[in-house]
Amino acid sequence: MKIVRLCQFSDVDKLVELAHKAGPGMTTLKPDPGAQAARIDRVRRTIEGSAAIADQGYLFLMEETDTGEIVGVCGIETAVGLEQPFYTYRIDTSVYASREMHIWSKMDKLTISHDLTGYTELCSLFLDPLHRVSCNGALLSKSRFMFLAQFSDRFGERVCAEMRGVFDENGDSPFWRALGSHFYRIDFHEADRLVSLGKKSFLAELMPRFPVYIDFLPDDAKACIGATHKDTTPARHLLESEGLRLERHIDIFEAGPVLEARIDSLRVMRESGLCSVVISDTHKAAPSAPHLIATGKLKKFRTGLIYTAPEQGLIMLTPAEAKALQVSTGDQVRMMEAYPRRVV
Repeated sequence: MKIVRLCQFSDVDKLVELAHKAGPGMTTLKPDPGAQAARIDRVRRTIEGSAAIADQGYLFLMEETDTGEIVGVCGIETAVGLEQPFYTYRIDTSVYASREMHIWSKMDKLTISHDLTGYTELCSLFLDPLHRVSCNGALLSKSRFMFLAQFSDRFGERVCAEMRGVFDENGDSPFWRALGSHFYRIDFHEADRLVSLGKKSFLAELMPRFPVYIDFLPDDAKACIGATHKDTTPARHLLESEGLRLERHIDIFEAGPVLEARIDSLRVMRESGLCSVVISDTHKAAPSAPHLIATGKLKKFRTGLIYTAPEQGLIMLTPAEAKALQVSTGDQVRMMEAYPRRVV
């Protein structure tokens, strides 16, 4: 059984190995043992309550319980932009009109923004390509929503998620080539590396001071705005199914979409519920649509997928499922259908 759990210090080497498979564009997932160990330490301090809110974050790993293999990672940052600026481009619209000429035009422009300061961020999502089958992607991505619902008092009002943008066949970003490279004068991957190390002062020092009109950009750069990398498109669809949407913000490097939502408007806040565990190796439950199930303890938080629906406030688990989720009879868990029901 695959489960998603909070990371531990013993996971550093496996996390670095997974990061090697991610490729360019994932600022928060680099194959650096020191950086990953420091991030896991942040998780420890966050759980213990010793981290300032600006430093709080959670990192989750997908584990195959039979083998101990780590096949995926995802994270939550409690509140972005409080210590290090959280820059995006905001898409604004200007209208120009001439009564005398009977002409009007509407033009979109990009303006550097701090609008998302204080948002909770869903981040660092990566699933080993060999395991992008069945419901693994849904389990990995949506486990974070179960965590948000279970521990909502640890987060603010709004959530966002930066999606990886478009790269060409050479691994370069057309948007960066058309815009960012003229201001920062360094390679995209070098800029990405500096940001991953927390060295962001060059952004404020060199970024454009005035709005950039989108119509002035080359066609290949314009096509990148709000577009998602082909490998990240399934992740975007999963987040949109839970209530996040592209509103007005994009990534300042490769123009990938930044999805947003109020936490209290997410599907998990409406449709998930608590029930009690009953362990039975003889009960034969009727087959069901996949359900997310999450344990209620912070340090031992775990999420898995089962194909059994709760009945009258109870959920029947097999001994193997209970062992993987580390729950006992009588424990309270949170459950929700993995996919929203289609309205006919």
